[in-house]
Amino acid sequence: MLASDENNISSIITEDRTLRFSVDLVSAARRNLSFLRLVSDSHWLHHKPTLLESIRRYDKLWMPLIADLTTTSKPPMILPPLDIEWVWYCHTLNPGSYRQYCESKFSKLIGKPAIFDKENEEYALNRCREIWENKFPISEPFENEADINLEYDASVCSEELLDQMSKQRDLHIRFFSEPYYSEMVYLVAAKERYKAFLHMVHKFSDQSSFLAPTSDVLLMWITHQSYPTVYATDIKELDGDVEKIIEQKEYIEKTKRLWERTFDQPFEKAGASIARPISNEPPFYWDVTNADVNTIYNSMAPRFLFEKQMKKDLQKDFLRLRMVKGHKELKMEKPVSDFSAESWQKAWHLYSEFGTKGVIIELRQSGGKFSTGSSLRESVSFSWNEILCAPSLTSVKKVDQRAMTITTVASITPPVQGSYLLKCVPDRVTDDSGAMISDVILRMNQYRPQEGRWLSRTVLDHAGRECFVVRIRVGGGFWRRGGEIPTAVKWENRIVEIREGSWSYVVGSSSIGTSPEKVVGTATPKEPKEGFQALWNFSSGNELLIKWDSSKKSISELRFDLQTKITSEPMVKLLQGRQMQYQVKEDIINNNNHNNGKTEDEEEEFVTLIRYTDENPTGKATALMNWKLMVVEVLAEEDAVEVLLICVCIVRTVSEMKREDVGKLLVRRRIREAKIGDRDWSSVILHPSSYNTSRPSLLSSYISSVQPWYWNAELVTASHVKDQIVGVPSSNYSQAEGGDKLYKAGLIP
Repeated sequence: MLASDENNISSIITEDRTLRFSVDLVSAARRNLSFLRLVSDSHWLHHKPTLLESIRRYDKLWMPLIADLTTTSKPPMILPPLDIEWVWYCHTLNPGSYRQYCESKFSKLIGKPAIFDKENEEYALNRCREIWENKFPISEPFENEADINLEYDASVCSEELLDQMSKQRDLHIRFFSEPYYSEMVYLVAAKERYKAFLHMVHKFSDQSSFLAPTSDVLLMWITHQSYPTVYATDIKELDGDVEKIIEQKEYIEKTKRLWERTFDQPFEKAGASIARPISNEPPFYWDVTNADVNTIYNSMAPRFLFEKQMKKDLQKDFLRLRMVKGHKELKMEKPVSDFSAESWQKAWHLYSEFGTKGVIIELRQSGGKFSTGSSLRESVSFSWNEILCAPSLTSVKKVDQRAMTITTVASITPPVQGSYLLKCVPDRVTDDSGAMISDVILRMNQYRPQEGRWLSRTVLDHAGRECFVVRIRVGGGFWRRGGEIPTAVKWENRIVEIREGSWSYVVGSSSIGTSPEKVVGTATPKEPKEGFQALWNFSSGNELLIKWDSSKKSISELRFDLQTKITSEPMVKLLQGRQMQYQVKEDIINNNNHNNGKTEDEEEEFVTLIRYTDENPTGKATALMNWKLMVVEVLAEEDAVEVLLICVCIVRTVSEMKREDVGKLLVRRRIREAKIGDRDWSSVILHPSSYNTSRPSLLSSYISSVQPWYWNAELVTASHVKDQIVGVPSSNYSQAEGGDKLYKAGLIP
């Protein structure tokens, strides 16, 4: 149920007859985003010699060609090569200059064809190539062949165009790099808000001040401008007014007030902030992935993320935010005495998983002078499905409370697939068949001896669901009551295997069972090559080599080499520490160490997997692992099983080299986990802009737990607050499992 205010924007722009778009802005914006991403990734395009040659080709060749072919107001369905299209695009983003250029040279405004389908794009490009090669001599090739090592005469090119191209180079990275921008539901909402923005610009045209767009409005505006004849026709009634739209921060407050006065809604929303600088990045990495290689593992459920904002206009007591489903222990509080009744203010800016279903906002009243509790006065709830169905991905709820009205607005972005989060938690010892060592299993098998001993770890995802079982072989032989005891196996037989799925528990027991049968990955130790301390051969054919200078006490000098079996596969590097998008700022590390009382360097516990491809020649981090805690984050394009094997092999190797159980592998008991839905790690991430609070005591109580997991891995991924693993007395283990000596011999020779 939405309040009547929610339809304010839609009703106003419906009544405004001057607002009509002659191009499908939603499809055009999707194509625009794809084009900007391509330009951003095409590093060759941004060398100055290439830019100068592109401008010359655009001015001397392309524009005369397209002008001759444009016999009516509708341009021909052809597209130029990328370098020329980039110049053309940048030129159109200055409509006044572009119009003057066209009319002075060709006596007409030259438009751009509306081509949004990939197949039609390819046809239009090939058709252009044919026309080009027939029109121009061989000395003017279709592709830009500028030599980046040569000097070009800049005086023959438009300095204004060169400046415009340099200015727009980072347009995609600055404003539109998040993957949700390409979602249809987001673009439809953005088009409606752009239409509303134009309405507001026209309504207040008598005022001299400029107006600043939000990022969603900016996307639609520059997309609209990039089709010059369409833009000229559509804004004819607004001519002069749109010149007041400008990307300047000093006009933000003015724009906010006018928007709120016109529509009675906050101007900024989730995924639609005032255009931000490059440095103001979201607190975690939003990946754009076309394929998920982990769909082959049925036990893994994709994780969908989105951004959300909560706003209100209340001045009383405090608000509490809780999730409808998932992370139910999370109770974030925000005092409301610092909110002004004159303008909408942001209460929370969060990133969440779609599986949390929604959010509940409670208005609570603090207890009396001698009470530390609070009482619930009223609450409102928002479901994600409800907001996704709203016209602008925004929902407004009002609650009447005595003499005042509370208005709360929730806005979200469309959910997009995020990376997988997996952690390995201790579980019982198993035998060669995968059954847990237990009297229960013995009785079920008529007391047949259980052969072999394997350390086992259950792999849980962010929501506590069992995805895999990791097993590490350490012992062989049978065990009979009063008979033989297990013996340690040779190093080359201490394999690691990963089985897909969850445990099959014995009827009537929630902790005794057998592991799944399907083995999806193995790692076998081999004799290391010269200069390395360890070599692991994976079932995929890849090899992991590990090097460490044993003369140094610190493990900060660990080096890794992952060699792939196929030479045509992308080059891979394993780098120690949190690299690339996983880097953590120094002040965050210091603050977390202070709160946790830690002094050691956590960086050495992390390893980043980086792949180098033609699309990413400088590398892309596709996985991050904390081998000490056995926690990994895996992008959808990276194989989760391979990453888990790397993580386990590293902790095995480091334990052997240091002669100590650095990853607590000797723990052989199931550790109690929070119930699924009570505290789902990294299911909610708080944006740093929401850290400001007048209650400093709240910082340590919840902010660390709603940071990205790798900012404070030990705290965020802990199994349970009351169950931190310090060590488990050997007397807790049965003779059947084998004593500490067996496992130390199998792991720490």
